[in-house]
Amino acid sequence: MSREPYRARADYAAFRPITTRWADNDVYGHVNNVVYYSWFDTAVNAHLIEAGVLDIHGGAVIGLVVETGCRYAAPLAFPQVIEAGIRAAHIGTSSVRYEVGLFAEGEAQAAAEGFFIHVYVDRQTRRPVPLPADLRAALEAISVHRG
Repeated sequence: MSREPYRARADYAAFRPITTRWADNDVYGHVNNVVYYSWFDTAVNAHLIEAGVLDIHGGAVIGLVVETGCRYAAPLAFPQVIEAGIRAAHIGTSSVRYEVGLFAEGEAQAAAEGFFIHVYVDRQTRRPVPLPADLRAALEAISVHRG
């Protein structure tokens, strides 16, 4: 079974630095696999907060993760700076597939790449809602299909 090649840096629309912590390493001397998932969340949500389209404390619409995955190419370890590249691979009516590449600082090849799907829901009812216009515009700016 052949694997799809990892994406290049140029395939990602925005980048965010993430500093590893001592506690990220496991007994094998590299970052534990579960930490990668927190980096995906951190990169995407920080980008949306900074773009002014996500209010995690009082916004009427929130994103719930319904699917996620990751594949690993090379180990990362403390102390390293990670550069998380993000992109919106699919923008639906109420959902988004985010893809994230994790690069050791300055490296051309991703050490890992993953995805997660957010379904945007009403904070109170937890029922899916159409993406608000400002959120959709911010997602289009990091979309695979952007201009």
